[in-house]
Amino acid sequence: MSPRCFIALGANLGDPVATVEAAILALREMPQTEFIASSSLYRTAPVGLKHQPDFINAVVELAAVSSAPTLLESLFEIEAQFGRQRSVRNAPRTLDLDLLLYGDLLSDDPQLTLPHPRMHQRAFVLAPLAEIAPHLAIPGRGAVARLLQECAGQQIEKLPPQRA
Repeated sequence: MSPRCFIALGANLGDPVATVEAAILALREMPQTEFIASSSLYRTAPVGLKHQPDFINAVVELAAVSSAPTLLESLFEIEAQFGRQRSVRNAPRTLDLDLLLYGDLLSDDPQLTLPHPRMHQRAFVLAPLAEIAPHLAIPGRGAVARLLQECAGQQIEKLPPQRA
């Protein structure tokens, strides 16, 4: 059985709503994966560097046939297609794709840390994750619903469905 994988999407440059929607479509078509679900879009304030636009965030669930490092490489390729440039940590970006979970895999590799090291502290990850996987538990951290309650002070707004 293929592992359940969760990918966080975020963007705050250009037209972030259109970018995140297009990235969800790119993830749907990614080879060696089966698309399972995507969350609604959420608007969130930036973490870290101030004086930048709000982010649009979402989470996608896939079943992956490829290994975690191969999946991560595919995510980097999609980011590059959307013009992602890595500069300063928490800088504005055209698209950010983070591999949050790859089944129950635990990894402390500098290239791939699983579960994602800060996901349990961020409402912009936990709210969309709870929407599509409400009973999910993050290995070593606990239930997503409980972790989201602990982030209650973080500003997040669920966007209404987009119209075509």
